[in-house]
Parts: sequence; C-alpha cells; structure tokens
Amino acid sequence: MSLTLAVDAMGGDDAPGIVIGGLALAAEKHPQLYFLIYGDEARVGPLLSQFAALEDRYTFTHCSVAISGEDKPANALRGGKRDSSMRRAIEAVKEGEAQAVISAGNTGALMALAKVLLRMVPGVDRPAIASPLPTSKGMSVVLDLGANVQCDERNLLQFAIMGALYARFLFGKSKPSIGLLNIGSEEQKGHEVLQLAADLIREKDQLPGEFRGFIEADDISAGTTDVVVTDGFTGNVALKTTEGVGRLISGMVREAFQSGVFSRLGYLLALPAMNRLRQRLDPRAYNGGMFLGLGGICVKSHGGTDAIGFANAVGVSVDLMAGDFQARIAEAIADNDDLFEFESE
Repeated sequence: MSLTLAVDAMGGDDAPGIVIGGLALAAEKHPQLYFLIYGDEARVGPLLSQFAALEDRYTFTHCSVAISGEDKPANALRGGKRDSSMRRAIEAVKEGEAQAVISAGNTGALMALAKVLLRMVPGVDRPAIASPLPTSKGMSVVLDLGANVQCDERNLLQFAIMGALYARFLFGKSKPSIGLLNIGSEEQKGHEVLQLAADLIREKDQLPGEFRGFIEADDISAGTTDVVVTDGFTGNVALKTTEGVGRLISGMVREAFQSGVFSRLGYLLALPAMNRLRQRLDPRAYNGGMFLGLGGICVKSHGGTDAIGFANAVGVSVDLMAGDFQARIAEAIADNDDLFEFESE
C-alpha cells in the first residue's frame, strides 16, 4: 500500500538538514512511503541530491516563506505567510494529496494552521499533542505535550476521552486506565480546574477507559496508568524533564565507566546491556506526537531533534496512516459523541 506524507522541510532548529536526512533514513525503512516536500529550493535542493534513498521517492515544491520559531500563531495565518512551507504541507492533506503532514516547526503556528485548514473533529474544541512515552511497564500515552498552555475542565475531559481512544489504537486495550496529573493523588489536591475536570470525567459512565483519579509526576515513568492527562504547559515541562534526566543518566553512566582501567573493562563486558539501556533512554526513539482531534493526521516532531529523531517521527506518521487511524478515531468520537456533551453552569 502506497502512503504519501507531506513534509515541512523548513521547520526545526537545524532544518532543512535534519529533515531531509531523516526522510532518507525513513525511506530506507518504509519502502511504501512517498514524500511531498515543501521548502526553500536554494537550501533544500542541494540536500535532496545527496541521498540515493530519496531518488524517485519525492515531489518537491518551492515555497518563498518559512515560519520561524519566533512567529506568533496569528502571523502564520496572515497573507504574508500563505506560501510558507508549513501551510503548503498542511494544505496537501486538506486537498487529499497526502494522507498526513509532519513538521518540526513552531508548535503554536502548526496548531493554528492545522485547526483552520484541517478543522476539528465535530465535538472537539482543541487539538492535543499526544505521544507514547516509555515507562517501567511498557508505554503510556501522555497528552497534552504542548499544544495548549492553558486548559479548562472541558478541554481536560476531551483529552481524557481522546487519549483513551488513542491508547486503544496503540495498545489494543478495550478499557485503558486514565490518570489526571496533579501534585498529589488525594482527591482534595490540585487547583479548581483539576477538581472540576475530575468530576466531569467521573460522571461519564461510558468513558472509553477506566478513570483512576489523580496521579503524580513519578507515576508517569512508573506506568501507573495507560493514559496521562494534563495541560500543555505541564505536559511539555514533564516531557523536557524526562528527556533531560535520560541524558543525565546516560552521561553519568558513561563517566563512571571511564573512571579507571577496571571500569573500562567492566564497560566492555556490559556493552550489550549498556546499548539496550542507551536505546531505552534515547528521547529520539520516542519522537513524534499526534495532534489528536484534527480532521486529518498531523504529526509534530521535536524541534531540537536530529535526523534519527525525525525519521522516528516519520515512523509515527506511517503507523497512523497505515492503520487508518484518522477514520478510526473520528468514527470512535462520533460513536461516543454524548461523552463530549458539556453544560456549563
């Protein structure tokens, strides 16, 4: 089955180099994948010719504008940015030319453009970035990872529902467990929005998961629940902290094994185990978050990743496209539309 992915080649701290390098790695792993690449021809063109794996695997479209990390979401929507590589890539999904879009660019701009062009699944107010993260028990879906800095109780309720539906898709569990991230597990802990959100989630008898109440930050790595729900500010801080701790542990272990002759000998003996540990701690292996709630598949890559990380984010896109995830989650939301009903007092 052929799959077509629209790519914003100009998004990310080290774009377009890491983007094109990542596409080349992904092309070798996913022979069914074809790319629609959008970007500055002067910068992207020379890179495309360097990778044999991309030969006959892409169509390139020159774009006169790139959205920077400093651009506000409102600026991305204005006339002067209409020929941006990010917008053109999203438009390819809107027009049915591609089945998904990927960008490592400005998160706020990507969300704003995707909401306008792809629109929301009926019943959903805001998209949320969701990604599976490693835990001591396997994987858990965490959302929101940065799309919405501020959320109300209605948003958190919708994130819980969509997160549970996503966990069903990823893990094959009929009733994934759901936790609401808080400063404590006690019911009286947390601010008013969290208290109201917990009440709303508990009231949903047909929730596509099992609500376990409040969980704490250390429950994320412990894998206490299959789904972790939080606002985008807290989720992004948690994600970056997890990545930083992973790098810290890797550095400390490497330093310890270099401290002497016997330590180096021990490292050689433990090398297979160390390689497995390094792979589990490598944040690049878990790069690529899905914007849940949009009317099309939009994957956000970490802006500071490298080619390997971007290739892994492309892999997320492939899984979503191949599994017909967009149609499946839209259908699941439609089947559970009563869950999204919310009446404010």
